Amino acid sequence: MTTLPASLVDNPRLDQWIAFQHGRVILKTGKVEIGQGVLTALAQIAAEELEVPLARLLVVSGETPACPSEGFTSGSNSIVVSGSAVRLVCAEVRALFLRRVAGELGCTPDDLAIEDGRVLRGGRATGHDYWSLPIDLARPATGTAPARKPTDYRVVAKGVARIDLPPKIRGAAFIHDLAPENVLHARMLRPPWRGARLVALDEAAVRRAAGTPIEVLREGDLVAFTSEHEFAVMRASAAARALAIWEGGARPSPDAGETEWLMRQPSRDRVVETGSGAVAAGNRVVEATYSRGFLTYGSIGPSCALAEFRDGTLSVWTHSQGPFVLRTWLARTLKISPERINVFHRQGAGCYGHNSADDAAFDAAFVATRVAGRVVRVQWTREDEFSAAPLGAAMAVKLRAVLDQNLRPADWTIEIFSPVHAQRPGMNGSANLLGAEALPEAPPPPSEIADVPDAAGGGATRNGQALYDLPRHRLVHHLLADVPVRTSSLRGLGAYANVFAIESFMDELAELAGLDPVAYRLSLLSDARARHVIETAASMAGWPGPSDAASGRALGLGFARYKNRAAYMAAVAEVEVETEVRLRHVWACVDAGLVINPDGAANQIEGGIIQAASWALKEQVRFADGRVAAATWDDYPILRFSEVPEVDIRLVDAPHEPALGVGEVAIGPTAAAIGNAVARALGVRLRDLPLTRERIMATLLAEK
Repeated sequence: MTTLPASLVDNPRLDQWIAFQHGRVILKTGKVEIGQGVLTALAQIAAEELEVPLARLLVVSGETPACPSEGFTSGSNSIVVSGSAVRLVCAEVRALFLRRVAGELGCTPDDLAIEDGRVLRGGRATGHDYWSLPIDLARPATGTAPARKPTDYRVVAKGVARIDLPPKIRGAAFIHDLAPENVLHARMLRPPWRGARLVALDEAAVRRAAGTPIEVLREGDLVAFTSEHEFAVMRASAAARALAIWEGGARPSPDAGETEWLMRQPSRDRVVETGSGAVAAGNRVVEATYSRGFLTYGSIGPSCALAEFRDGTLSVWTHSQGPFVLRTWLARTLKISPERINVFHRQGAGCYGHNSADDAAFDAAFVATRVAGRVVRVQWTREDEFSAAPLGAAMAVKLRAVLDQNLRPADWTIEIFSPVHAQRPGMNGSANLLGAEALPEAPPPPSEIADVPDAAGGGATRNGQALYDLPRHRLVHHLLADVPVRTSSLRGLGAYANVFAIESFMDELAELAGLDPVAYRLSLLSDARARHVIETAASMAGWPGPSDAASGRALGLGFARYKNRAAYMAAVAEVEVETEVRLRHVWACVDAGLVINPDGAANQIEGGIIQAASWALKEQVRFADGRVAAATWDDYPILRFSEVPEVDIRLVDAPHEPALGVGEVAIGPTAAAIGNAVARALGVRLRDLPLTRERIMATLLAEK
């Protein structure tokens, strides 16, 4: 019996995915474009299986009235799950057309071929094509039609131009650029910290500051300012932020996110053990603790949404990663039937995680239901993004290894201290919408907060299980369920900190054993694909390269298989270190199985490397006076264009292997490679991210 991918189980009818109209092939998908090139790759799969040129494809994405419901676009799952569904659907649609034509012509389907949607027999046109044959696609997919073989691919595994780029270049694709008629601008007043309640607001002073007439809409602690003029609501919200008086809620301390702070928070603990049940009695015990602070998303464009409530129907335009899930929770929080809500995805500035797109969508929807017949546009500010968007969870990772007589780990323990990594709408049975929490009859908070289950890749525990051959592995998860900030999914979830910690620890163990870090890893790895990417990346970089603490130059290596089931990646970083780190070059080898669009995959990996470098070298959310201490980019530095390293990427040619997700593969290995390179260059180890000038100086002074 064929096992169907989850997206096809949830959306089993062929016509939920494919339609033929006026010489075009309409591909419908619940996955959305957030800069990762997924729509291009899905279109390539459809074009390949239907045997039409890519130019024939029109992709409709993330629109609840028209598309299959595929949950969130997250976890590097789009090609693995949605791509598999598209392949099976299109292969079956193709087979249905061939059988229909074969029946009419009195031949077998093997006698026929398809070219540009036209059915051929013996290389000659039969007069039939996808657009002229009345085939009923309102039937369930069986998943039994054979897909095309890799040796026959003409579109898949080829680098093609991104289909989403031309509209972006023309300035027509982004939600921020939508300019409908009859628009009403709105801005929201945000609580300065989680759970704060509005005690007082001088509305008269706010109206004076606006300079132009505005309306003030308040329900409970939710306040919106609306006007025909965008600058008026901008001035009003800025004034209100300074005038509002708040009380209550949970205010983070200045050390929130630091290692000691994380380890003293109340936690719910669980233990996962694999391998030998006996604790090893080795020659030596080695321990080390690593950490990362809270991170913000830093999307170049702040969140934006539009909504209209007309004739009892609510329409919402958003860059949410989960339009169908958002529809469900808009319905619950606004008390509107889901059948009366349509959500349309429009592209934003990218986020790779649960940023404030859903919150902005709620804001616009809420205001729209109070001013029926108007298109309401809500634009967040940079200060909103820093102060009110969910944060990527801070983590502390403690590692302990008992070494055998050969100084290899005989017993391995990893302890992970972390808040939850996923609080998207619907997770933990909660709306998780900031505006909804401020309403007088706010939905109750969940009775118990849980992280992403291990079976789904884990949240804090993502990549916490080392891929190396370890006789006994013990994982202790300390879930910090009650922290004073809102945390949620950020690219890679726990993999960023866990891979940094594990791979840093591997380098430390290699040094104790007196072995080269690459050789030490290979001695603990039986996975042939893992070994190949490590060996290839090392060769690309000319490993071991310089390792001279006197000159401050060195190479470092990091490796992981994302979620231990997606793509493999090894990275080598070259750094120069004086009082701060300068990342010069990164080499990466990635085994992602069948790569649908090599150019798109390389772009994803390169983008992940640059983002990981920014996190590893610069980024951390700080707190002061009980709130996030950042309002502008000056307060939260990120990697500058002038600091971007050279990047070389090599994709393993494995077309006969299943496609593996690459969107988040680069985060952990890159951070680990940078950390290991810095340690080799300095001759001392920094275990806390980011690797800032201040931390370098403090570490060097402590070593004297």
